[in-house]
This record gives sequence, structure tokens and C-alpha cells, in this order.
Amino acid sequence: MTAQYKNHDGIAVITLDNPPINSLGMNTRQAVDAGFTQALADPGIKAIVITGGNGVFTGGADIKEFGKPIAMQSPTLHDLIARFEMSPKPVISAIDGVCMGGGTEISLGCHYRLAAPGVMIGLPEVKIGILPGAGGTQRLPRVAGVELALNMIVSGDPVRSDALAKVGAIDRLIEGDFLAGVLAFANEVAATRPLPRVRDRKVEMPDAAAFFAAVRAKVAASSKGFPAPVKCVDAVEAAVLRDIDEGLAYEFELFSALVTTPESAALRHAFFAERAASKIPDVPDDTPVRQVKAVAVIGAGTMGGGITMNFLNAGIPVTLLETKQEALDRGVATIRRNYENTVKKGKLTAEKCEQRMSLLKPTLSYEDVSQSDLVIEAVFEEMGVKQQVFERLDQVMKSGAILASNTSTLDLNRIAGFTKRPQDVIGMHFFSPANVMKLLEVVRGAATARDVLATVMKLSKKIKKTAVVSGVCDGFIGNRMIEQYSRQAMFLLDEGASVEQVDRAVEAFGFAMGPFRMGDLAGNDIGWAIRKRRYVEKPHLKYSRAADRLCELGRFGQKTGAGWYDYQPGDRTAHPSPVVANLLADYRKTIGVAPREISDEEIVQRLVYSLVNEGAHILEEGIALRASDVDIIYLSGYGFPLYRGGPMHYAEQVGLANVVASMKRFAALPNADAAFWQPAGLLARLAIEGKTFAEA
Repeated sequence: MTAQYKNHDGIAVITLDNPPINSLGMNTRQAVDAGFTQALADPGIKAIVITGGNGVFTGGADIKEFGKPIAMQSPTLHDLIARFEMSPKPVISAIDGVCMGGGTEISLGCHYRLAAPGVMIGLPEVKIGILPGAGGTQRLPRVAGVELALNMIVSGDPVRSDALAKVGAIDRLIEGDFLAGVLAFANEVAATRPLPRVRDRKVEMPDAAAFFAAVRAKVAASSKGFPAPVKCVDAVEAAVLRDIDEGLAYEFELFSALVTTPESAALRHAFFAERAASKIPDVPDDTPVRQVKAVAVIGAGTMGGGITMNFLNAGIPVTLLETKQEALDRGVATIRRNYENTVKKGKLTAEKCEQRMSLLKPTLSYEDVSQSDLVIEAVFEEMGVKQQVFERLDQVMKSGAILASNTSTLDLNRIAGFTKRPQDVIGMHFFSPANVMKLLEVVRGAATARDVLATVMKLSKKIKKTAVVSGVCDGFIGNRMIEQYSRQAMFLLDEGASVEQVDRAVEAFGFAMGPFRMGDLAGNDIGWAIRKRRYVEKPHLKYSRAADRLCELGRFGQKTGAGWYDYQPGDRTAHPSPVVANLLADYRKTIGVAPREISDEEIVQRLVYSLVNEGAHILEEGIALRASDVDIIYLSGYGFPLYRGGPMHYAEQVGLANVVASMKRFAALPNADAAFWQPAGLLARLAIEGKTFAEA
């Protein structure tokens, strides 16, 4: 059974029991409905309590049912809530543990709401592209007030039960023995009549039209690409302007429309993809892990400092090693400055800042890192430098320590070969700024031990990263794909597009930043160094040399005040550059290419489909475990628009056959890199078979 029924001296307690989060799928709804029917039929039952087991009330509806007939099979959430609301016996929701989505809506349908202190209660539906569809937008404003309800629904962020109790949305906070307190309350109100119903309360909002117009404009401006937030405002407005039944009907109309949108499908895909990324077929959840109580970081530069902060934030001591005192002092000062800036913004207390800094031990000696459980190398991206570091670590590190490299492109198996313990070596590719970016690309070498992989995956959650496993190849998953994206961006310039047009088209599609603004931010010299290596290692690969000419002028981006764009001192605003326009015009003449008009649609398709095709190659080779892992990497680390679900999901939405047809068209263009536009075998096969990547 997914719900348990027990009679406590005339108080029926129905306990949700569907671990891990007591989701309200069909089986659970049926079990709750059966228990409720039993309670109503028993004349000895004077009140009914709905609560949750497993340390959680409920995480809400079963998202897997959305858009499927089972979601509308009786009893639906609407059916349960209507039964609770119209019950002749008091119905009490007792919230001990997390309460989200449909669980919050169930509680609003009960006559009374009890909660333990500090419980998080929310309506997070907007985060998967929908809105509360079982009365949340209509009932929450009636108990919490319009502004608090609107903030909760539009943001999707939970609120503590203590705050909800202050506004009357929670009838009583239960301290101490939760069940005993709930039963005492149930006995106290068992004979109270009439029973209070949220639906009967009035919503007060002076000058509602002006209020909602202002809120709607603000929400629309901050949620471009996401239709749900504005619809949330519309639904809450209905709670003010319409009677409850009209409001409920309107809410469900909006919900039904949103659940079919591509944006909601993309957000639900991302929701499941993030959870799937932690599952490794040959590394079960119960794999023993190594203890990580102390960490060392080699290199106190931008990346090393950011990596260090992740562990300090999690309360893990870090020994930070540099080769020169000046570099070490500069790295420590940067870490402190970052924390102090966070304190100034009110997001960190001065006390916590000092607590974190107290966990940091700067050093110039390898001997000081020898007893660390995990050491992460974050030095210059050059194999000779990595070799020196790993040979030294192999000499000094204790047995059983995990040796990790932050390399973004280099061969991890070669790096592991610099040690006598390749089983202890793993890649931990953080993304800059490492203390901010969520993504952690975990690179599994040929010899990496399973317990090492399991340890790093578990540790990633502690430092609040989204970890995705990659096999070993040049650039791993993310950078291998972005190289093809960057190559196509450069070819578009060669063929006649401007820097501004390419960036503008991609940003209109939803990318956080176009490829040339991104290059200026990261530093164009980084890409230049990688290309120089590619020219030797992969002479068959076609590249535009326009970017090399840019770098030869010293235009490395924001750090030099000039890159693909011009910048003013102290201002990161990108200004179109006449120098770059002339450089491109001269380069086109040099290579004999007559510029042509290129549409924004072609720009977006070539850049996105270059990611898709390379992603398909990566899947074929087994570098990525699943297509959704590729999507999570691009959503978490490369600014791909969340509401499009990642490149592989987007390609499925477009239709893989349509993607392949476009690629064949690109291969036939003048000056095309025709070899690249040959579809990966996996992509070609799935397009013919009419299947998705998940069905491969």
C-alpha cells in the first residue's frame, strides 16, 4: 500500500507511504481515497488526519503522469481535494517534512493545516513550466494573502512553515512530539462546526487592476522564453476578480495549456535528466565510498581559487598550494575579497566569512598536502606542466588519496600514467567561475576505480554541483562539442555574417551569450592556444584563421580592452569594432570568399546542429552515458536555453529527420566543411527509424 490507515482512539490517520517523496501518483491517490472512505464510513471516527511518512509530507504530483490519461483518472487530485473540502468530519493536514506542489494543494483543501517548525512548503510547478493546477493559485491567496502567494507561485520557491503560520496559512505549529500534538489538536476541533473551508474566504486587494498590471509587466520582463510565470500572475488575479469556482476552472484551463507547451516538456526533461546523470550503470548506489575530510588544491589562480571556495563553503578544510609566495598571496586575497563582496551584498555573514577563511591553509610545500583525502590539480593546461604535478603528487600523497585533474581537454589516461596509481586518478572539470557554475564534468579514466568515481559523484552533491560523467576524449563532452560550435561560428564570419549578427541571432534563440561575446569574456588567447595544438594534432580539420589574426593584434577580449568587440575601461559593454569589420573583410579577400547574406535562422541551425551532430558522435563512442547527460552539460555549463531542454532534446523536438535534412543542405553550401556535415551514424539511423536518442 502507498498509504497507511490507523485509528488513534477516534482520530483516523492516513499516512502517505510512497518513498522516497510520497509522490501523488495514481496508486497513492487511490490508497488515500480508500482510507478516507473508510474513515467517513466509521461512526467512531470524529476527525481525519492526512500526513506523510518517510520524513516528508509529499513532494507533490507524479510528474511522469503529466500529459497522460492516467493523470486524469479518478481519483484525481481535484477529486481528493473536493472530498476533503466537503467532508462532514474535520480533515487536518499534518505537515512534518517537505511539502510541495500537489501536497500543498491538498493541505489547502483541508479544514486545518498543522506543521512542524521549519518545514519547507511550496508550489514549485513554475520550475517545470506549468502552474499549480489543483487549486493552489486560488486557495493560497485566500490564506496567505495575495502578495506572499504570488511570490511563492511565480518564483516556485518554498517558504518556511513559521512564516506561513504568522499570516494564518498554517493554523498551528506543533513543537515536540509531532503525532501527539496533531492528535491533541484533532480532538480539540473534532466537534467544531461549521467546518472552516478555504474556498469560503474572501481575497482583499485594493486597486487590483493596477497592482496586477505592474506585476505582470515585471514578471514578463524577467521571464523571457518562459510562458508559465505570466500565466501564474493571470491565475492569481483570477482569485481576486472571480468567484472560487470560476477561478478554479480558469486555473485548470491555464494548466492544461501550459502542460502541452514545448517549454514545459523541456523543463520536465531537464528535471529528469539531472536526476539520471547521477546514475552510473556499473556503479550501484551502494558502492562503498572513500572518506573525504580534507582537500588540497594545486594552483591558486582563478580556477584554483574558485575550486577551493566550493569546499570551504561546504565546511571542508582546504590546503591551497602554489609555487611562489606572490601567487599564493594573490590567490588567498582573491578568495577573501570574493567572500567579503558576498558579505557586502548581505548574502553571507561576516562570521561565516571568517569561518570559511579559517578552513583555508595556504602553503608552498607539497609535504603539506600529503595527508589530504582528495587533491585537485588546477594548473596551466599543458601536458608537461600536468606531468610535473602528478609525478610529484604520486611521490607525496598518502595511499588511498584521490588524485583529480581539472583539465578541460587533455588526455586523462596519459595524466594517470604519470603515476603508479592510475586507479586513484579522475577528472574533475570545473567551469569558470568555479565557485558559481553548477556543472562538474567528472572524467572517468580507463583505470579509474569504481569507488573513486562513486566518491566524487557523492561529493559533488555536498559542494552543490551537478555532476555528469564523461569518458576520455579530446575535450571530453562539453569542450569537444563547443569546438564544433566555435568552428561553425567562425565559418559564418568567413561567409559574410558579422560578429554582431551571429551573437544577436544566438542570443535571440535563448543562449545566455553569443560565441564572440563568450570568447571575449573567456579570453581569445585560450582558444588560440588550443587551435595551435589542433593544427599539429589534427591537420585534416578545417579552421578559419580569422581568429588567429585577431589574436596576433593582441585583441584577447575584455582583459585587453579589445577582442571581437571594443570595450571601454571599467565597462564590459560590447561595442561593434571597425577594426574587426576591416579584418574580416580583408580575410575574406585573402581566402577568395565573396560575402553573402546569411539569415539568422541559418546561423542558429548551423550552430545548434553542430552541437547535436558532435553529441551524436560522442554517444556512439560511449563517451557520454546518455543523451540527457549531454543536455545537462549544456544547460548547466554552456548557457544553452533551459526552456529548450538542451541540444539533444531540442533536436528531438525539431525532428531528427529535419535536422539531418538541414545538415545535408549545409554540406552543399559554397565553402562548406562538407565532411563535418555528414550525419553521425547514430543520428542518421535514428532519423530514418523515426526514433529519439532515448530509444537508441
